[in-house]
Amino acid sequence: MSIEVYRDDWGIPHLRAADPAELAFAQGRVTAVDRAWQLEVERHRAQGTTAAFLGADEAGWDTFVRQARLADTARRCFDRLDAGTAGWVRAYVDGVNAGLPEGAGRAPEFARTGLAPGRWEPWTPLAVWLSTHILFAGFPTKLWREEVARRLGEEWTELFATDGPGTAGSNGWVVSGDRTASGAAIVAGDPHRFIEAPGVYQQIRLACPEYDVLGLAVPGVPGLAHFGHTGRVAWAITNAMADYQDLYRERLRRTGDGGVEALGPDGWRAASVHRESVEVAGGEPVTIEVIETERGPVIIGADADAAGSSEAGDSASWEGISLRYPPRVNGELGFGVLPELLAARTVADVDRAVDGWVEPVNVVQAADVDGGLLHRVAGYVPVRDRANSVRVVPAWEAAHAWQDGPAPTPRADVEGHAVMANARGLAAPLGVEFAPAHRATRISALLDASQSWTPEAMTTVHTDTDNPSAARLLEAVRGAAEDSADHDAQGATTDPAGAHGAPLSPAAAAVRERLLGWDRRMEADSADAGLYAAVRGAVVRRVAGHPAFAALREPAPHPALFQPWLALGPRVAFALETLLGSGPVPAQDIAEIVREALEEVAAGEEPQAWGVTHRLAPWQALPEDDARWPGLGGDHDCVLSTSSVPGFTDRSARASAARYVWDLADRDNSLWVVPFGASGVAGDPHHRDQLPLWLRGALAPVTTDWHHLTKEHPHDDH
Repeated sequence: MSIEVYRDDWGIPHLRAADPAELAFAQGRVTAVDRAWQLEVERHRAQGTTAAFLGADEAGWDTFVRQARLADTARRCFDRLDAGTAGWVRAYVDGVNAGLPEGAGRAPEFARTGLAPGRWEPWTPLAVWLSTHILFAGFPTKLWREEVARRLGEEWTELFATDGPGTAGSNGWVVSGDRTASGAAIVAGDPHRFIEAPGVYQQIRLACPEYDVLGLAVPGVPGLAHFGHTGRVAWAITNAMADYQDLYRERLRRTGDGGVEALGPDGWRAASVHRESVEVAGGEPVTIEVIETERGPVIIGADADAAGSSEAGDSASWEGISLRYPPRVNGELGFGVLPELLAARTVADVDRAVDGWVEPVNVVQAADVDGGLLHRVAGYVPVRDRANSVRVVPAWEAAHAWQDGPAPTPRADVEGHAVMANARGLAAPLGVEFAPAHRATRISALLDASQSWTPEAMTTVHTDTDNPSAARLLEAVRGAAEDSADHDAQGATTDPAGAHGAPLSPAAAAVRERLLGWDRRMEADSADAGLYAAVRGAVVRRVAGHPAFAALREPAPHPALFQPWLALGPRVAFALETLLGSGPVPAQDIAEIVREALEEVAAGEEPQAWGVTHRLAPWQALPEDDARWPGLGGDHDCVLSTSSVPGFTDRSARASAARYVWDLADRDNSLWVVPFGASGVAGDPHHRDQLPLWLRGALAPVTTDWHHLTKEHPHDDH
């Protein structure tokens, strides 16, 4: 085996090999050397074995993964791969296994936890992909809507519709050559995910005689699934916000022989059932029951102690909730697309390749050196009753069955530029909840401002901090009574917004005036942005505390894993724009809430600049004891999307997991950055060397000239 490993100034690996299989091996090996701890955490997460070394806090995740049967689904999907793709994935896994001993020796986390590096199976990359994306489409939102309908009323089922706390999105845009300085297209954007350290994307280059591609890989998965540039064609994706996972309310009962039956459209039918043990570091093992009906695996209500256990006899029954998701149904995950993308030369090649994509459902944008442009949806969305997309539906009603074959995937022409930022648009027929249009509208307006875009100039789009979603709250602030002059002789306000109550104190009036003069930019050093965030937080807490929502304040009776989707406070925070203008809280109460919020902030300490409290909060399997994460600009609905939970925390767990600019005029003019660095090893020079770039919105240059890279010692065998 002849493999060459090079590094650029940022430690980014550039790999060269004799053929695609050797190259896949090289990708697996270098990933294991650079990110052994991350890979092993992901393998255990995909298998449901993290609690065995991370402790009881992870037992809920492990239970879900096992009951959702992710590992078994990955095996099924691997077994259905064509021989060429299966061999290519195996080569990657062989590389991971070859590199893990060296990588584990470099990573101190193994010694801290006592974890020994394990062995990857050929299907493990598919399991990693599934576990990374199983919650991506936010199916727990259906549990939330069910609670809203049951507790608040059917008419309010979709009241909180928004880009909720459990979803992740992206900004993406493609600009045609007639809008660029070079005359060639540019593809750019940034995926928004929960930020993890090490990062969820790995910058890498893969070169062999068949192709030479650079892009952003998912550690543990071969190829470049989402973002790549072959030199002649470049592609990128955003979350289409499609709905493709269903929840079914199951009626279950025991049989005399210890089995389980589920009530379906054709009556009671046997379900598969077995028990598994979840090992817990420092605690007793947890025994769980794994039940699968004809709809899918039961993820809620399938524990061994549920009502209707075998001791209760075969007359007892209970309810559970099953999850139906395309790879489990069809045994297809779309991995055959990955090697096809690497070999793509034109937009037509990318288009044909992503016809086979399954999950997650994405909007794909691409451009090539011949002027070809692509803007389409790719992925598998089942055709079924709309109620399936909104609520938990009864398993015993035939109307909720999936039809054969997926829904058609929309596409559109690119005229000047195309933007997708998770808003309702191209993918509207495939989903229910989309992000507000703010980011998409703002990006389009920024792109309209120039006819001569360059890769360097695209950073001004990535880092835009204008916050359009603030407009409605600012309008409510404007309507707040400023002083007694706003009141008539009877004490009623004459303000057009209809605010009621006592006039604002001088201090609150001063807060109001500052906000009305604010430029609406969420800059990290902006004291006015910090003031706005403080008032917004006070409004959110008061709206969530209004008697109209009293029925939703009790926790929903579902596993802790799903509580981020089921908590009232975050739901109010992300739907605040809607709730200020409609919903069960009367307009006069909203006006009083805003007035009280102004008074609260005015009476307290002066709010700090936004970036003082709006700090990065990445997820880590082993959190750092003394991490001092930096402050951030941006906000949930800014193009510079850095999400917190207003009213409850300013810390940002979700932001740009990478930024990229793919130039079709010259690949070496392309730019990219990740939040931390190329290495997952603490103390490595490239562990967090890109963080300063990422924070200020700068991008690292793409380097493809082998003479400008540093060669490592060759790996000539396994």
